[in-house]
Amino acid sequence: SRASAADGATDDLGSSAADIDAAARDAVRCLEHAMVVVAGEKSVYRCVVSPTSSHSHDKGSVTREYRDGLVMSYSYVVGAVVDRAMDIIETIFLKDAKTASPPVVPKEGAPPPPESDDVISIRVYGSAAAAGLRILDGVRLLGPSLAKLCDMSHDKDKAGSSGGGGGGDSPTSVASNLCIAIHRTTVKNSARTLENLAKAIQAEPLDGAKHRPADARVATVSSDVVRAIQLVSPFTSAYKSVTKRRALPWDPKMGEESGDLDSYVRFLIMRLLNSLQGKALNYSKDGGSDASAKSNLFMMNNTFYLLEQLGATSKQKTRQLPNGEIDGDTYRIESSWFKDKVGKIFEAEKAKYVQHWEVLNSHLTSVDKTDLNYQGGSDKLLSLESGRLIKSRFSGFIEDFEKLYAVHQPLAVVNSKLRAMLQRDVMNVFLPRYSRFFEKYSRVQFSKKNMDQYLKYPPARLEAMLAELYEAQ
Repeated sequence: SRASAADGATDDLGSSAADIDAAARDAVRCLEHAMVVVAGEKSVYRCVVSPTSSHSHDKGSVTREYRDGLVMSYSYVVGAVVDRAMDIIETIFLKDAKTASPPVVPKEGAPPPPESDDVISIRVYGSAAAAGLRILDGVRLLGPSLAKLCDMSHDKDKAGSSGGGGGGDSPTSVASNLCIAIHRTTVKNSARTLENLAKAIQAEPLDGAKHRPADARVATVSSDVVRAIQLVSPFTSAYKSVTKRRALPWDPKMGEESGDLDSYVRFLIMRLLNSLQGKALNYSKDGGSDASAKSNLFMMNNTFYLLEQLGATSKQKTRQLPNGEIDGDTYRIESSWFKDKVGKIFEAEKAKYVQHWEVLNSHLTSVDKTDLNYQGGSDKLLSLESGRLIKSRFSGFIEDFEKLYAVHQPLAVVNSKLRAMLQRDVMNVFLPRYSRFFEKYSRVQFSKKNMDQYLKYPPARLEAMLAELYEAQ
């Protein structure tokens, strides 16, 4: 009855992350309830089958046939319980953990599928992968005890020896074999949930407002993958149980030579980086004055986010729980490959991005003193030709700065640390040089009537404007 109640509970579960986790916990509780039922049945049957356990039976008064019949009855009853538990676990994998709905990866060169709200998200597949490992953890811990409870071979051997003939019964019952089958099917389905998560990242669309933000901020796929990694990270032992028994695309070796969870995390990160680079390339293909800037900033936003969320530092490391497992919320990738790969991409994209502002320096060249001639022999107002040399520099700077600012100001950097870093790096490209240029030539009257027009951007004003970059929310 408890198994039926757990089964009924899973029928009403949806696909939210909380529901998937609840379904996985229900599967583990189902095993616990099955153990309670089987233990109770075993207590009853042992009292009848084993004369040594019963005060009301004389050893010789219980025939072998009677004992064997009771053992077979016990095996039938507990077999039904275990079989029901197995059905519930398989249903949870099919319905809640989405093993029956794998992601569809578009073939190379094929047009992407139309954007739809019916597509199962990476968040769901991430929750499903963690749920599969949670169920496997429960099966690993409870399965051997349940199998031992189901087995009555000791009593059957005693019955055979007391009745003569030796007895040719199998040393394990149907229920015990079903317990082994539960472990095997759970390993198989857990492997599918892990593969589905990797495929979901690969199948992530490269276009659409949901997948490629117009302001180049962090993409949803990045936060979803980080969350998925944090969800599966506590189940290191369960993951190893999968890789020992099944060859996986990212880890073809089995047995003791199989990889640990880090190999899977690396595979997911590489899939994510491929997806991000595809999106960045599509920014470039959009055309327009902001295409290249968006591409660079998008990669910066996402790689910095990954480094912040998953990169290990002296103060931020994975915390081990008292039971030896990992606290997923504090999970950090401590292997050197992560910072080497992601960090290099971030630095390369940042260098490309700040290069966009380098064009401003082309206007900040000094005017040769021999080219500066004053009107009427005075040293106050420059001649028309000399004034034009300075005017062209200021006007060229102003024109390019206003174009750049209009392009970059709508872009978003949500992380305040990265935003401050980028504002400082952009300032360092041209502002020191502009400050010297402005200081030098603002003292010279190179225009008779329009000095304010050329000097409308003093360095302090530029600094204030740059401090407002990337704040689009």
